[in-house]
Amino acid sequence: MSKLPLNRYQELSHFLRSRRERLTPAQAGLPATGHRRTPGLRRGEVAALAGVSLEWYTFLEQGRHIHVSIELLENLSRALQLSPAERRHLFLLAHRQPPPEIQCDPPAISGMLKRFVKGLGTSPACLLDERLNIVLWNDSFKVVFGDPDSLSPEQRNYVWGTFMAPEFRALKGEQWRDHAKRVAAQFRAKCARYLDDPWWSELTERLLACSSEFREFWALHDVEEDATAHKILHHPAAGDLAFDYLSFQPQETTADLLIAVHVPLGDGVTEEKIKELLAAL
Repeated sequence: MSKLPLNRYQELSHFLRSRRERLTPAQAGLPATGHRRTPGLRRGEVAALAGVSLEWYTFLEQGRHIHVSIELLENLSRALQLSPAERRHLFLLAHRQPPPEIQCDPPAISGMLKRFVKGLGTSPACLLDERLNIVLWNDSFKVVFGDPDSLSPEQRNYVWGTFMAPEFRALKGEQWRDHAKRVAAQFRAKCARYLDDPWWSELTERLLACSSEFREFWALHDVEEDATAHKILHHPAAGDLAFDYLSFQPQETTADLLIAVHVPLGDGVTEEKIKELLAAL
C-alpha cells in the first residue's frame, strides 16, 4: 500500500501555487508594487485576473473540496498563462475528465501493429502501454537501447529506466538532464489521469526514494505532453547516432498505447551504423 498522498485536491493546490509563483507581475500585465515576500503573483492578483473572489481562489489553492465550473477553469488557465498541456492538467485535476482509466490486463496488440513496429527497419521503435512500459520493440531498438527481454518488468518501464538505468543515462550523455526533466513532466501529466490507481502512486514513491533528480524535477510541478525532438545518442559501439524523434497513438485500438520512433537523420550516417549493428545480431 502506497504512503504517498497523491490526492487530486492536494495536487491541484500544489499545481496552482507553483504556476502562480512562476508568473511575474510584468508577465501578467500588472504594475510591480512594493516588496514581495514570495515570488510571483499574489493570490489576490490571480483572483482579479480570473474574475473570482479572493476567498474562492484561496479555498481552491488550499485544496478544499469546492465545485469548479468549466468557465472558471478557463479563466484561471488564461490568468496563469498555462500551456496547452498545463491547461489539460488543470482540468483533469479539477474533476473535469472522464472516470479514471484503469487497465489491469495487458493491452491487446494486433498483428498489424506488431508488423508495423517490427517493419520500421533502421528506425528504432517501441510500443508503450498506458503505464509507459515497453511492451513491443523492433531489432533496431534492441541494438541501440539494449534488449528489453533481458530486463525485469520494472526496468522495462520508460520512466524508471530514464532515472535508474546507468546505460540509458550514458546513451543520452549531456542531453540526459533535459530529457529526464521532460520525462518527469510527462509522467506527472499522465498521473493526473490515474489518481485512483495506486500503481502510479507506488511508482512515484519509489522514484522519489531512489532518485535525487526525480525529486528535484517532481517538485517543479511541470506538465508536458510527448513531442517531437532531435536526439543524439552516444552508442558504446557505434558512436554518435542522430535521430528525429516522434511519437503517436495508433487509432486502430482503444487501448492507451504510444508508438515511439527514432528516425535516423537523412544524411545516411546513422542509418549505416544501425545496419552494421543489425548485421552483428
